[in-house]
Amino acid sequence: MTPTQSFEAVVVGGGLGGMTAALALRQRGLRVTVLEQAPVFGEIGAGIQTAPNASRVLLRLGLRRRLEAIHTEPQDQVRRRWKDGSVIGLTPLGDTVKRRYNAPYWHYHRADLHRVLLDACVDPAGAGPVVRLHTGSRVVALDLADAERPAAVTEDGRRVAGDLLIGADGIRSRVRDLMGLEDTLEFSGEMAFRALVPGDLIAADPATRFLVDRFQSTIWYGPDRHLVHYVIRRGEFLNVVGCVPCTDEVAERWTATATASDLVEAYAGWDDRVAAMLSKAKDDVLCSALHYRRRDPLWVDGRVALLGDACHAMLPYQAQGASQAMEDAAVLAEELGRVTLDGVDLALRRYADRRAAHAGRVQEASLQNKTFYHYPDGPLQEARDETLRRGFDGESDLSYDWLWSGTPLKDPDHGAYAYAFAR
Repeated sequence: MTPTQSFEAVVVGGGLGGMTAALALRQRGLRVTVLEQAPVFGEIGAGIQTAPNASRVLLRLGLRRRLEAIHTEPQDQVRRRWKDGSVIGLTPLGDTVKRRYNAPYWHYHRADLHRVLLDACVDPAGAGPVVRLHTGSRVVALDLADAERPAAVTEDGRRVAGDLLIGADGIRSRVRDLMGLEDTLEFSGEMAFRALVPGDLIAADPATRFLVDRFQSTIWYGPDRHLVHYVIRRGEFLNVVGCVPCTDEVAERWTATATASDLVEAYAGWDDRVAAMLSKAKDDVLCSALHYRRRDPLWVDGRVALLGDACHAMLPYQAQGASQAMEDAAVLAEELGRVTLDGVDLALRRYADRRAAHAGRVQEASLQNKTFYHYPDGPLQEARDETLRRGFDGESDLSYDWLWSGTPLKDPDHGAYAYAFAR
């Protein structure tokens, strides 16, 4: 990738999607300013899974060595039955995925991955202009008086203009609201417990030692709820996400805190190893109501465009939320990297055309999995489990082959950034 452009982009939102976009645009030669409303840059949350479609984007940005220093590589994706923990499905990951997709399936602590992206954005030795980062910059208005120079207006009165503006500001996107787009947000009726369990406690207990003997990404299926866990920081923590019916308090507040006892109680009656695992969590469990957006192809208005959860927020039942935002960033940078200033409007429309249908399919698949994961015991559950036992390529209508191959990119240098076993 040879930086060739010199126009300006303003990215509102400094999460994983916004920072991936900022870095990708920087490497295409754009001058990028990121506005983050929080007082410091960082990621709230714990673990994140990047399937090959997202890993491929990150590798293409030249981050392989830095990612290898922080990643954990699961060897399998395992499905277990809630009542007795029996394995009802297994997908090989590790080298199998790298050979098939030229990119790995890796786990990270979200803060570690965010730091890698942030450091690359401001590295003076990197390709393209260093990204300008501003914290404490809550956007309260858009100034669109000059259609070719949209500007974000912050709460403290600053006006930050660019040749284009990207709203990467999350599921409750202020940029989206200021664009006057339809409110597509839906409440799922569920909430997620998120916790980090110290890995040494898991390893010391014979009942849970198996969780760190072989790194796996595990989903337990049960009536009306499911449980996901995987190792991050090479065993320092077990990342746990439990999706259950939402309480009235969390539905009203969006977020709340809970204890390890609350987490154990939510899975009462499950395999004893579940309680043994969950009881080791610290009493700082985060609960968050799960919302998603209805599928919507309208992502662009003039030189203002949306990215990530702002346009295609999805339930976490395909582990693809951040990965789809990273695909957005790759396509956005590719389209903008092929035009001069007078082609920005068309480039943004091409970006939305290429990504909206793709991300929309993943949104719908994630919603389908809400039902697929939560069948009560009975004929539907038995048919699902039999399908998993026979071998499968994706739980929903989407195959892993389609999902993990990602949005096709046009960059002729693609092969130079694919994963290779040789150093």
